[in-house]
Amino acid sequence: MDIYIAPLKFSNVLMLGDVVSELSNRFSSKISLIEIQLNLLKYLSKERGQYFSTEIIADAMDLTGKYNGKIILLTDVDLFVPVLTFIFGEAQLSGKHSIVSACRLHEEFYSGKSDDKILFERLIKEILHELGHNYGLLHCLNWDCVMHTSPGIEEVDIKGNSYCKKCASKVDGYKSLYF
Repeated sequence: MDIYIAPLKFSNVLMLGDVVSELSNRFSSKISLIEIQLNLLKYLSKERGQYFSTEIIADAMDLTGKYNGKIILLTDVDLFVPVLTFIFGEAQLSGKHSIVSACRLHEEFYSGKSDDKILFERLIKEILHELGHNYGLLHCLNWDCVMHTSPGIEEVDIKGNSYCKKCASKVDGYKSLYF
């Protein structure tokens, strides 16, 4: 099953290329960039200054029916769901679509210092995490697993950057170290 990355207001073209390359190394699936037209301002909550991820995913579903595979919406905008202050991403459990935001993965969001290496590591972890949900995975208790829950940036940094053996066995096309 192919994996498609759809950038939505994602400005770092070099990082986008690195993401495609990294996912290509980790999955036997074909990794492709696609373009979809969504006006993200439609999803902006002026009160919060954030974008409602669930609605973005819902509208993206209408635009991506022709793609047979998993679709990752990648953005720089700050995301939320009503019950949480912010989220790094959201996914349809056992579904086709997920969204990941790099906004709060930038080191300068916390320390004021830019670090593309840290950003890339965090972004890959969160993409793998949301893809894991697309493949039916729930949160994992293993801290070395990318499926460990991460409500804050500290947890993103602490957790592993790959699926554990148990989780990897359930992700179609994942090139695991365990097999």
